[in-house]
Amino acid sequence: MDSESNQAAGSDVESGSETYERPPSSYGSMKSECDEMEKKSDEEEEGGGGIPEVVCFAAPDPPAPPVVGSQMGHSRYTETLYTEATEQTRPPDGMVIDGGSEELDDLEEAELDEDDELLTTCSPEPPEPLEMEGLPQEDESSQPGKLDPELDLPYIFKSIQEVLSRLNNDELFKFKIWFKKWEPLPVLQQILDGDVLDFVDKIIELFGQDKALTKTISTLERLEKTEEINELKTKCAKALFRFYLKEFLFRKSQITHEGVPQAGKQQFLNAVYVEPQISIRGFGGVDPSHEILTQTPKPIQVPSEDSLVALNNLFRLQKEDGSPVKTVVTTGIPGVGMSVSVAKFCLDWSEEKANRDIQYILKLSFRSLRHFRNKEYEEEGISMQEILEYCHAPIKGLKILEEENAKYIIIMDCYDCYEAPLDFQKAPEITDNNTKTHIDILIVNLIRGNLLPNARLWILGRRAAVTEIPSKFVDVVAELQGFTDEMKDDYLTKHFADAQLSAKIVRHYKRVPTIQILARQPFFTWMVSRIFKSCYKQENYGSNKPRVTPFLIHFIIIQTNRMLKFYFRKRDNEKWTKVEVNLLRMLGKMSFKMLEKNTNVFTEEDVKDVALELNEVVVFSGLCTELVPTAITGKRTFCFSHYTIQEFMAALYVFLAFYLDSKNVLESGFLPRVFSYKYNGKSAAGLVQCAVARTLSSKLGHYDMFLRYLCGLLSEHCHCNLLAGFLYSHGIPKVEGLKEVEQLLEQTIQSAPEDRKRNLYECLREMTQKDD
Repeated sequence: MDSESNQAAGSDVESGSETYERPPSSYGSMKSECDEMEKKSDEEEEGGGGIPEVVCFAAPDPPAPPVVGSQMGHSRYTETLYTEATEQTRPPDGMVIDGGSEELDDLEEAELDEDDELLTTCSPEPPEPLEMEGLPQEDESSQPGKLDPELDLPYIFKSIQEVLSRLNNDELFKFKIWFKKWEPLPVLQQILDGDVLDFVDKIIELFGQDKALTKTISTLERLEKTEEINELKTKCAKALFRFYLKEFLFRKSQITHEGVPQAGKQQFLNAVYVEPQISIRGFGGVDPSHEILTQTPKPIQVPSEDSLVALNNLFRLQKEDGSPVKTVVTTGIPGVGMSVSVAKFCLDWSEEKANRDIQYILKLSFRSLRHFRNKEYEEEGISMQEILEYCHAPIKGLKILEEENAKYIIIMDCYDCYEAPLDFQKAPEITDNNTKTHIDILIVNLIRGNLLPNARLWILGRRAAVTEIPSKFVDVVAELQGFTDEMKDDYLTKHFADAQLSAKIVRHYKRVPTIQILARQPFFTWMVSRIFKSCYKQENYGSNKPRVTPFLIHFIIIQTNRMLKFYFRKRDNEKWTKVEVNLLRMLGKMSFKMLEKNTNVFTEEDVKDVALELNEVVVFSGLCTELVPTAITGKRTFCFSHYTIQEFMAALYVFLAFYLDSKNVLESGFLPRVFSYKYNGKSAAGLVQCAVARTLSSKLGHYDMFLRYLCGLLSEHCHCNLLAGFLYSHGIPKVEGLKEVEQLLEQTIQSAPEDRKRNLYECLREMTQKDD
């Protein structure tokens, strides 16, 4: 028996005396002694009445006779899930003697029957205890891998036990009292009665290894056991830092504020999360489906099923040579849920549901890194170690990320929020984490792999931004594809405790194909849930189909507010300036030109033609995305996050020109002469008359949705209640002459071809319907 265990038990045992050992613990080779057992064993040996130590014996073929003799000491606690591995230490066909030591003194040799055979210690020795850290482990996603030995249960158990074994009886008693001060009395009594191993076993069972470790340290601080505290902190530095990260990420990720953050509107992420499709062979993430068009002007490719990968398996992918991927870049259209996916990835790791073999996950968001572009840092410079300590203070003084076998992930999301381009060509090489330099240079060297070479990087951002990273530094580009139809329904069902309400909403949004298509974006699905939840508070709501125009107005308003907050650090719902109004108007102008050309793809030259900057259009606006360059031209091309958003922006441009500038842009250019224009072009009816003429003289679907959105924008609810206060002030008069527009549409429906009547009726409904 070792001296440390003797001290823990508070007894002195002579080195030559024979002792009884408790069965091997499930935590590896750890052992504990019971004071009373040792004293009784010593007394029996000194008196000559000792009984040979019993370990185990081979079971004979016939039933074994009852065994009468000494029994091994055993903890009074029932076996927990941790002690199940003890059964694996039993030799083949062996039986372990069970029982407690309470009847040893009452057992007299005379009481033994003559047929009873004394068991001797010549029984075969049990094999070495099974080391748990060597066992293959799997998480809930059946991911293979095992924890670092210094992070696994046996190591933590041994470390706590070794430190507590050095406490004397009084100190151990005080430790137990303070450790469990606020626990119920029965639990407290169990803790007080057990030995050190019992105690450590019980606290790990109750609190888990992480909290048991931190509570042990805090209790030792009350005892002012500085040496023991420092020893435990040094031994378990990795486990303590991992525990800090798990708690930090859990607090940051367990609650989600979807859409626009509002006080009291948060929800538990696990309760509402639906994982979107993720493809490693993406083409831009744009859904090519359309309500009217059978095919958009330029067909957009869709990733195949075999390219899809689960979120928690992104770092299980392998490169062509079979080695694990190191740098994963994830993109997607605006509103596809990149931030929520990051939160879910972190939450699953913190709850040990996935990626258990990853030692640490650290977040270094680009929104946080841009803080280091301030003058104070630009003048003095900053090191990577200082950045890590700024974002995660407990790492100070630790070198665990620099160890050769370190396995961790650094998540760098919001790449498009960084305020400056990174120069991967000219940035000097930095390999020392303590070298101070400009933050841009540090980021470049981190992505190159010069700094923290063991780190696996997960970089997220909009495609137009992340294309700045040279492909040689990227192993995998994953693209969030959004929701399938089943995922949309699942998402909406999870958001409502009222099953009847969720069923109504699921049925209602499917009544309009455009809303169903746009709901592929998780952000738009959230809008559906919020808007319909509010609408169903109205009595008898749901008899009419929902309108599309209000949804798209909400969409551009929220995306513009998010742009102001994320990229320009404005406050929530801050009043728009002329810059934001001009951005949307010029985007609409470009959209209208694209509509006239019958294309849904634009280039940097098209952006310059309307006097806008490429970044504010394809990154900041939240309405556009970049397509993957074709192998033939290699030219950068862009499009709106859906073709129908382009149609809406074109209608918005035409409406604002009419409403704010008294200008009918549809009068310019070619006007078909098959219609008689009886309305003044400057009136609302004249504007719609020109739009109807363009629509009916073009192929089905070319201008149909444009006309529908234009009619919707003319409705009082849209232009007075929704747009006012954003694109213009509330004091502007309402659009007049809507009765004439209504008559025009009704007359056109009667004379229009059959294949055009349905959309014309929808145009009329968009303008006149008032129940949403």
